[in-house]
Amino acid sequence: MLDIIGVPVLSDNYVWLAHDAATGETAVIDPAVPEPVLAAAKERGWKITQILNTHWHPDHVGGNAVIVAATGAKVTGPRGEAAKIPLISRSVGEGDEVQIGAHVGRVIDCPAHTAGHIAFAFEGALFAGDTLFAMGCGRLFEGTAEQMHSALAKFMALPPRTLVYCAHEYTQSNARFALTVEPDNAALVNRAEAVDRLRARGEPTVPFSLAMEAATNPFVRAGSVAELARRRAAKDMFRG
Repeated sequence: MLDIIGVPVLSDNYVWLAHDAATGETAVIDPAVPEPVLAAAKERGWKITQILNTHWHPDHVGGNAVIVAATGAKVTGPRGEAAKIPLISRSVGEGDEVQIGAHVGRVIDCPAHTAGHIAFAFEGALFAGDTLFAMGCGRLFEGTAEQMHSALAKFMALPPRTLVYCAHEYTQSNARFALTVEPDNAALVNRAEAVDRLRARGEPTVPFSLAMEAATNPFVRAGSVAELARRRAAKDMFRG
């Protein structure tokens, strides 16, 4: 498995470092800023060889130029947003492959948050950018709800044990919203309480498994939520 560490930056971003111990290769995923990322790699003796960008937003590509200048890393990013990705050297889309040492990842097109957004799926690890968050999903800046639904379905088709490495610490606020949708979901209630405990200690809630999302995320549970709403409406009608 890849060695993956998170570097918290800005107010709520995570930059991910994915390292292959056998070859020494290290990829940076969505570097918002360069300095903490370079410091984290140096501390571990990891040599950054590439940057993987999921989309063009500045808080995902802002560190590209300095990291490339310091390390010579190659930049891979979405084909549909290549003109907006600083120093991109390879553009990719659905079905293309990327490698970190011996680890092969598949590119997933997931337009919704931005028009050309992609994700990188490795064995056991999904770098989802701003598409899927714990108990939530990304804002629709350039895409549609239908596109987001399709993107989430692609993610949920991956093995349930897959860990999701998203780019923001939004979990606590997402949990509060999810509870308004499914207040009687015991798994969701328990998860929200666990998240509150983690955040009270200043600990991250990311990564998280797709299995957890299947049980608690209203945006991937749309069918279950719709059925719950139908039952509630029917119960209210008979009460009247």
